[in-house]
Amino acid sequence: MYQLVAIDLDGTLLNSYGEVTSKNKESIQKAVEKGIQVVLTSGRPIASVKSLALECGCGPYIICGNGAITYDIEKNEVIYNRFLEKAKVLQIIKICEENSIFYALYREDCIITKSLNYNILFFYQENTKKTEDKKVRINLMQNIYDYVKQSENQNYLKITICDENPIVFKSIMQKLKNVKNVDVLDVSHMSRKIIKDGTKDVLVEYHYTEITNQNVDKWGAIEDLAKRLNIKQEEIMAIGDNMNDIKMIKNAGMGVAMGESTPIVKEIADKVVADNDHNGVAEALNFAILN
Repeated sequence: MYQLVAIDLDGTLLNSYGEVTSKNKESIQKAVEKGIQVVLTSGRPIASVKSLALECGCGPYIICGNGAITYDIEKNEVIYNRFLEKAKVLQIIKICEENSIFYALYREDCIITKSLNYNILFFYQENTKKTEDKKVRINLMQNIYDYVKQSENQNYLKITICDENPIVFKSIMQKLKNVKNVDVLDVSHMSRKIIKDGTKDVLVEYHYTEITNQNVDKWGAIEDLAKRLNIKQEEIMAIGDNMNDIKMIKNAGMGVAMGESTPIVKEIADKVVADNDHNGVAEALNFAILN
């Protein structure tokens, strides 16, 4: 019997509108009632993941920043962390500034960026639907390099870098891969999200990468949490869709890939379910736990 279920958010639990369907919520709540630890496992910051965990009735543990931290909602504390070094943050900012490319810094409590664009636009749109205490703080500033350089005791989970031009993005990726002691996520497809603008659906597409401290990944955080909870590897189930989900899908007792997953994710998964717009998470939970 599986005792811990790790569920990715974007492209997995959340549909194209960034929402959790009623079927997915119902299945998660039934799993929790059976005593299963359901852990939302995402690249998002604490506030965003926490809000969704409370909405779905799961927790108390959430994994954020692609495994940079594990957070205990009940105790309001970080219980595991692998933060980026300040020197590396400054090095990456400098590369982005010199190449005029969009980037955003993720701290525990906020996102720092220059403009509301790409993935940050999506967080901004989500905030319009949330109460003040559940919003993701977005700090807009023009001189981020000096801010980081002068700041003390600030923890950085990851840096996201985005651009819609494949040639520009490929060029910046080559430069980023020369930075030592960090991990640069190699995403093989464009991110596609839908934002509601009145009655219209607006498609937002962009290439992106995420940079974390070296050897940071969701599976490392899951493995640490499982040890704390005395849960065996074969008792873990992981559900995801993208490159940053590969290690957890490969190492879990059961690894599940969503229907629209990157091909390599499907290849290493034990089971492939429907996509995020057709309740794939509920299908996986019903198959492995609820039935």
